[in-house]
Amino acid sequence: MTALCTMKYLCQAARNESRYAKRFFGTLLPQTAQKWLFSPFWIVVPDPRKSTVFGLTHPYCTGEKSHAQPKSKAAFGSVGRRIPYRILHVINQDGESLGNMHRAEALRLMDEHGLKLVLLHENVEPPVYRLMTGQQIHEEQLKRAEKKKASPKQGVVQKELSFSSAIAKNDLETKTKQIAQWIDKRHHVKVTIRQAKGSSTDMFMLFDQILETVSEKATYLSKPKVAREGVSTCIFRHMSDKELKEHQKMEIKKNNTVKKDENQDLKSNELHQ
Repeated sequence: MTALCTMKYLCQAARNESRYAKRFFGTLLPQTAQKWLFSPFWIVVPDPRKSTVFGLTHPYCTGEKSHAQPKSKAAFGSVGRRIPYRILHVINQDGESLGNMHRAEALRLMDEHGLKLVLLHENVEPPVYRLMTGQQIHEEQLKRAEKKKASPKQGVVQKELSFSSAIAKNDLETKTKQIAQWIDKRHHVKVTIRQAKGSSTDMFMLFDQILETVSEKATYLSKPKVAREGVSTCIFRHMSDKELKEHQKMEIKKNNTVKKDENQDLKSNELHQ
C-alpha cells in the first residue's frame, strides 16, 4: 500500500513538472523569430526502489547565423592603442619591415620613439601596421585626398590630351581650343606633357598658359605635378556656379582697380604738363 501511494505521488510530481515545462517553453517560443527545437524531455516510469528520473536537454537553434555587416573602410590615421589583433606585421617610419611581433611589443616601440601606429592592410595575415610621425600621417592624408579628388566621379566624362613640351604655338592653340570645348560640356580634361629632349620649356608654365586661356570657365581639379621623370600632368574642370560668380566679382574688381590706376596716371601727367 505504501509503495502504491509513493508511486502515485511520484507520477503526479512528474506530470506537474512536465506541465510546468511545457507552459514555460510554450510562452518562450513565440517571443523569438528563430526556430527553436527542443529534444523531448523524458520520464522514466518510477521504480519503488529508485528515485524518479526527469531530464531535459539544452535547446539548440536551427536558424541561420546572421551574417556580419561588412566593415566600412576606416579613415587613414593613427589607431591609438586600439589594436584588436595579437600578432602584427610592423613597418617602421622609414618604410623598413620589422617583421611580425606581438601588439604589446609594437606599442612599446610606439611609445619609445614617440610615434603613432597606422593600419595599412587589414585583410592580410597578420595585419600590416606602420609606425609614423604626425607629419608623415598628415602628408599621406593630403596625398590620398588629392588622389580621391582627382579620380573622376561617377557620371563625369574625363578626356585626355598628351603632347610634348616642344609643341608648336599653332598646335598648342589647337589643343587649347579642344580643351575649351570639352570644358564647355562639363567634362574633366587630363593633360599630360612630356619633356622633349633638348627642350628647356617649363612644363608648369605651359599648364598655366592653358589655364589662362580658359580661365573664365575652368580651373584645376588636380594641380600640375610630376607624374614621373620627364612627365607632368594636371586635370582641368569646369567651375561651379559659385566659383563662376566669385571669379566674375574678382574680374570686375580687378578691372576697376586698373581703371583707377589709369585715371591717376592721367591726372599725374596733366599736373606735370
